Amino acid sequence: MKTVFVDVDTQIDFLFPAGALYVPGAERLLPAIAHLNHFAAAHGIPLISTADSHSENDPEFQSWPPHCVAGTAGQVKPAATLLENRSTLGSRPGSAIELAGQIVVEKQALDVFTNPNFGALLDRLAGDRYVVYGVATDYCVRCAVLGLLGAGKRVAVVTDAIAAVKPETGARTLHEFAAQGGSLTTVGDVTK
Repeated sequence: MKTVFVDVDTQIDFLFPAGALYVPGAERLLPAIAHLNHFAAAHGIPLISTADSHSENDPEFQSWPPHCVAGTAGQVKPAATLLENRSTLGSRPGSAIELAGQIVVEKQALDVFTNPNFGALLDRLAGDRYVVYGVATDYCVRCAVLGLLGAGKRVAVVTDAIAAVKPETGARTLHEFAAQGGSLTTVGDVTK
């Protein structure tokens, strides 16, 4: 069985209290996320890392405060979460897919599946099981998990490496994952 790790939106604007769209408690996830990402590298597991990459006047800012503007400090992923062997998959249709240990998939909306190249990346990786973690459980993680489940993939969510904007919606989201066939796991179980 081929496993792929999916690190969702672990960017400065979401992870830290000074960030534009801070997810409460997310900074505590950084050691777990770094451990998972480096575990993937050490074991030859492909790693997809999604990343918001907005323009200064992005349409998403009609619904959300400005965040993760391309080229700003808030858009950056913390160094501890980055692998040396990485590539970036842009969101222009037909962007080249360069396979690397870590593939940073840029997106301009909550759902990574809005990147027109993401489906082709999933086809190239041909994963049987996707291990998902990051922020925010009730938004971008939810979109990634439900999209993967909808594509017929086996999905496991790492419960001690996610954080929700609101605890109550995070809990409902976990129930929704399980009801749709997803499983719940922990960092310890994934990295045994």
